[in-house]
Amino acid sequence: MTLKDQDCFYCNDTEPLFSLMTEICELKSSRVFLFNDQKNPGRCVVQFKDHKTEIFELTEEERQDFTKDLSLVAKTIYEIYGANKINYAIYGDMVPHLHVHVVPKTMDGVSWGKPFSDELPKQILEEDKMKAEVEKFRNALLKDRL
Repeated sequence: MTLKDQDCFYCNDTEPLFSLMTEICELKSSRVFLFNDQKNPGRCVVQFKDHKTEIFELTEEERQDFTKDLSLVAKTIYEIYGANKINYAIYGDMVPHLHVHVVPKTMDGVSWGKPFSDELPKQILEEDKMKAEVEKFRNALLKDRL
């Protein structure tokens, strides 16, 4: 049984969530979303499926599964987007649901040497390009699971 919080941004699957990101797929313990703003190509979120707010709330098995999912997503991003480094960010002040921002960085790309920023101009992909990116990401991600 999946635990949900009706007031939670991630648990509700409503327009605010999908106006920011597009779901790629579900993994064992998580859901993976690609940000619609692709100023950092491949930036995504790995969201824990159940409504938990802190890593320490997870059981040992849940932590292991979540870490495996996160590692698989990061490896996929690294390979298909040519990242020089993957940045990870766990916040939750405004959206208290366990989720990790996975942000590929390249030396010649935006914000190298600095934290990624949502304050920079957005680069929203057109719908057909977003569908193609999601499909490319999903295919690469699920290929590694076989």
